[in-house]
Amino acid sequence: MDNKVFTAGIDIGSNFIKLILMDYTVDNPIVIDKMTEKIRKRDPSQVADEMLQVIYRRHGIQYEDIGYLASTGEGDLIKRKKGHFYGMTTHARGGKFMYNDAVTVVDMGALYVRAIKISEDARVLDYKMTGQCASGSGQFVENISRYLGLSLEEVGSISLQADEPEVSSGICAVLAETDVINMVSRGISTPNIIKGIHLSIASRIIKLLSSLKAESPIMLTGGMALNEGMMQALEEQLAETGKKFELKTHPDAIYAGAMGAALWGGYRYYKLKEKELEAV
Repeated sequence: MDNKVFTAGIDIGSNFIKLILMDYTVDNPIVIDKMTEKIRKRDPSQVADEMLQVIYRRHGIQYEDIGYLASTGEGDLIKRKKGHFYGMTTHARGGKFMYNDAVTVVDMGALYVRAIKISEDARVLDYKMTGQCASGSGQFVENISRYLGLSLEEVGSISLQADEPEVSSGICAVLAETDVINMVSRGISTPNIIKGIHLSIASRIIKLLSSLKAESPIMLTGGMALNEGMMQALEEQLAETGKKFELKTHPDAIYAGAMGAALWGGYRYYKLKEKELEAV
């Protein structure tokens, strides 16, 4: 049986598609390429296919050279995939891959936040999550940023400029957005509004972790894990509540779902090969 194989993982989110190409071996899987693309109201299936074609050209390979093409998120839209994995399982596996000591993974996604207890082999043991209507998600942050005339890339650094943050009182995203509109009309500065939003989300994340009875170290994944203002808010909320959670993140945190899909795809590839050999 081959001792290594190419695997690919595609994570289709509400705004972005993430793609990982791996040189997969059981003992030492290696990420050899990665790519992210904003969907921008296009057909996600078509965008994902175009991304794959770019990756294939970069490495002089084709679809037939991929041992296992796995999807996650809304990735059931992907053509010619060999398998689909639930987002919670892929973020658990991707988070563990990026930080092997992690015993909890927090997927800070666009639609909700999921706190996940994981086993030594990155399987989901238990979880808690916010509802899709909650104001504790990446989509909410993006909506407010757009209203305030900011790009997502600016949000983190602007949050760090706050001096008197004002926290939204609304748990529901619609009510929280109304709060923000009122803050603007009252002359609350943009940094203080953004920092208040980050503090509100951070508070909900810590409550999720407490409800889960989470243990450390905790690996943060998803787009919000790269937001420096969000990270500062989490540390401040931890200090205020006296919680001792140890938080970790990684420059590739946004790729955790795609990474986990590629890893589970490699695992499944070898399991299927074993069954084929046993049947001979």
